[in-house]
Amino acid sequence: MNAEPQLAAAADDATEGRRDCWYWRLFMTGFSFSLFGLGALLVGAVWLPIVKLLPASRATKRNRARAAMSGALRFFIWVMHRGGVLTYEVHGRERLGRFGQMVVANHPTLIDVVFLLAFIPTAGCVVKQGLWRNPLTRWAVTMAEFIPNDQTAGMIEGAASALRDRQSLIFFPEGTRTRPNEPMVFHRGAANVALRAATELTPVYIRCQPTTLTKSEPWYRIPARRPHFSLVVGEDLDLSPYRNAPLPLASRALNEAMHRHFQQALAVRRAPQA
Repeated sequence: MNAEPQLAAAADDATEGRRDCWYWRLFMTGFSFSLFGLGALLVGAVWLPIVKLLPASRATKRNRARAAMSGALRFFIWVMHRGGVLTYEVHGRERLGRFGQMVVANHPTLIDVVFLLAFIPTAGCVVKQGLWRNPLTRWAVTMAEFIPNDQTAGMIEGAASALRDRQSLIFFPEGTRTRPNEPMVFHRGAANVALRAATELTPVYIRCQPTTLTKSEPWYRIPARRPHFSLVVGEDLDLSPYRNAPLPLASRALNEAMHRHFQQALAVRRAPQA
């Protein structure tokens, strides 16, 4: 059987299924990525050093840097939204950013952290070590005092220290983006940190339909229709049942409970809006 007609038919079907100004969205997606790179360079190399040079305590300088980054990311989201790249909704935002609060979230897309940092202006974050080697992001993550995830012991102590310092902290228990059509895998680092130092453990459930910017997916492979991001802040998870057990056992139990909690919450589809 000749495969060429079948491939041509599949390509025609994919083209016919494109809507929501697909070619415009492709252009704006590329523009948005370029804007992010330029913005990261300007904010990191120009604006953040100015913010840090203003006289203040270390904590105030750190919070200024984080607030400046958060404002830039909110502008970036606004550009993507107004440009037709995506739509989004955030529920329960007012319960984010509390002192000593650890925010845990699932990680379906590349820009999950962008949304969370945009809406939690003074939050720290555990991020991949590669951001310190990237010239576009090195200054920003350094001045905002984010925590690299390269060495487990150092990451755990750094994250726990931030929470003890009454900072709010964003943590992705998966460590990397969820692979499409594969189950979430939670690592115990988040549970370990939460039991050591968090005053509250708050889940944020992130959905993106249709999926985009998933693991190993290039930016230009945009979906046939405009993706919609939904971020829902859940009820705080109770840490007290785990704090009387030895830490290794407690962190394993909390990690398993947190994983089940996310699986159950994300399995429930929200009713479509009228």
